[in-house]
Amino acid sequence: MLKFIFRALKYRNYRLFFFGQGISLIGTWMQQVAVSWLVYRMTNSAFLLGVVAFVSMLPTLIFVPLAGVLADRWDRQRFLIHTQVAEMLQAFILAFLFISGSLTVWQIILLSFILGSISALEMPTRQAFVFDIVDKKEDLVNGIALNSVLFNGARLIGPSIAGVVVALFGVGICFILNGISYLAAIWALLAMSLKTKPIKQKYPALIHGFKEGIKYAYAFKPMRYILLFMSLISFLGMPYMVLMPIFAKDILHGGAETLGFLLAATGLGALVGALYMASRRNVKGLVENIPMAAIIFGLSLILFSLSRNFWLSCFSLFLSGIGMMVLMSSGNTILQSIVEDDKRGRVMSLFTLAFLGMVPFGSLLVGTIAHWYGAANTLIICNLFCVFGTIIFATQLSKINKLIHPVYIKMGIIPEVASSLQSVSSISVPPEEG
Repeated sequence: MLKFIFRALKYRNYRLFFFGQGISLIGTWMQQVAVSWLVYRMTNSAFLLGVVAFVSMLPTLIFVPLAGVLADRWDRQRFLIHTQVAEMLQAFILAFLFISGSLTVWQIILLSFILGSISALEMPTRQAFVFDIVDKKEDLVNGIALNSVLFNGARLIGPSIAGVVVALFGVGICFILNGISYLAAIWALLAMSLKTKPIKQKYPALIHGFKEGIKYAYAFKPMRYILLFMSLISFLGMPYMVLMPIFAKDILHGGAETLGFLLAATGLGALVGALYMASRRNVKGLVENIPMAAIIFGLSLILFSLSRNFWLSCFSLFLSGIGMMVLMSSGNTILQSIVEDDKRGRVMSLFTLAFLGMVPFGSLLVGTIAHWYGAANTLIICNLFCVFGTIIFATQLSKINKLIHPVYIKMGIIPEVASSLQSVSSISVPPEEG
C-alpha cells in the first residue's frame, strides 16, 4: 500500500526534488512561525500581523503572471536553483539583523516583501516542474499529491520544531536554520539529470503570452469555475492563518509552543489529506472532492472560532487542514491533467494567483476587521461566506464533469477508457460553450 502511495518516488529526479525540498520547507515553516510570533510580541497588534502577511503575499499578484510566462520559456531546473539561492540569502540577512539587535518591524515587512517576491517568481515554475521530473505521466496525479504531502509534512514538522526552538533559544536560531536548509534543495536540483528540451527562437511579448494564457483558461468553463472558486476561498478562508498568534496568546492563553501546536494540527490534517490524494489511482471523482473539502474547511474553522478549549481547537484545525489540502490538491491535479503542456506554466500561474494571490487582500481585511470586532467573529463571518460560495459551485458539478471527461480520455488520464475509445484522440479542450 505504501509503495503504491509513494510510487512517484521511483523516479530519481523526483526523489531528489522531494527530499531536498522537504528539508528546505521545514526551515521555511520554522521561519514563518518565528516571524509571526516576533511581530506580535514586538507590537501586540493584529493589524501589523495582517500587514506582514499582506506584503509577503502581495508580490504574488505582481510577479506570478510574469513567472507563469517565463515558466513556459526558461529552463525550469536552472531557474529554481537561482531562486533557492536568493531565498537563502534573505534568511541569513534576517538572522543577522536580529542577532545584531537592529531588527525593526519595518525591516521585517521589507524582508517579507522580498521573500514574497522571490517565492512568487518561483511558485508556477515549481508546480510545472513536477511534470518534468515524473517520467510516466500516468503517475503525474501521484507526483502532484506527493508534492502536497511534502509541503504539509514540513508544515507539520516545521512549526512544532519552531515552537520548541523559539521557547528554548529564541527566534534568531529559526532564521539561521532556515538559511542552512536551502543548501539541501540547491544540492538536489544540481544533482538532477533532465532531458534538454528544444528552445524556441522566438516568443511573443510577455504581456501577449500572459493574455494568451488568460484567454485559454477563461474559454474552458471547468478551468474558469475552479479558478474563480479557489479565489473566493483564498480571499475569505485562507487568511485565518494571520490570526493564529491572537488565538494562541489571547484566546487560548498560551505561548509560542501553543502557536506551534495549532499550526502543527493544521499541518497534520493537511498531511492526512495529501496522503488520501496520493492513494487515488486517477482523477475520476476529483471534481466532487472540491465542494466536499471546502465545506469541511469552512465549517471546521467556524468551530475553531467558537472553541475556547485547546484540544478542541487543535481538532478543528486538523479538520481544516484535511479540507484545505484536498481542495487545493484536487484543483491543482484537475488543472494539470487537462492543460496543454505549452501553457502549463501560465495556467499554474493563474492557479497560484487564485489560491494565493487573494490572500494578501484577505489578510489585510481580516486583520483590520479583527482589530475592531475580534478574531473569532471575523473567522465566523468569512467562513459563512465560503460555505455559501461552495453551495453555488456545487450546482455546476454536472456541467464541469461533462466537459472535462472527454479531455481526460484524450490525454490518456483514464487509461481503461482511453484504450477502448481511441477514436476520440482528436478531442481537444473545448471552447466556451455559452
